[in-house]
Amino acid sequence: MSDRTQLTRTGETADTQRHAVAETASRGDRSGQDNRAVAEPAVEILEDAAGITLLADMPGVPRERVDVRLDGETLWIEGEADVLAPAGMRGLWAEVKVPRFRRAFTLSRELDAARIEAGVKDGVLTLRIPKQAHAQPRRITVSTG
Repeated sequence: MSDRTQLTRTGETADTQRHAVAETASRGDRSGQDNRAVAEPAVEILEDAAGITLLADMPGVPRERVDVRLDGETLWIEGEADVLAPAGMRGLWAEVKVPRFRRAFTLSRELDAARIEAGVKDGVLTLRIPKQAHAQPRRITVSTG
């Protein structure tokens, strides 16, 4: 995957495309962040007339360990999965490290970052990012005369 991916609307020509969400490099962008390995969660981005829905696969990450933050125009999603061991037992050997997820997206100005809603269920983080009122389609009344 490239360090920067542009996500555009389908059905628009190259000269009329408006970029709603652009992915930014997610490795090494955060100052003060530790250097443990992270995985980029797979995402789906869906658009409708009212906004964008972003679905990120973060298996094993409970709500308490999900971090969604906005830094300027950059939306960061992070999480760390819990590894559950049976009560009274401790691990002697593990070939899989605790999965950590991190990904960043640059939001366009047509999106209303102040009204982002987030939820997690069954390992899927769902973000609803509404469009600004001026970016939503509206019907114009046509009068006679």
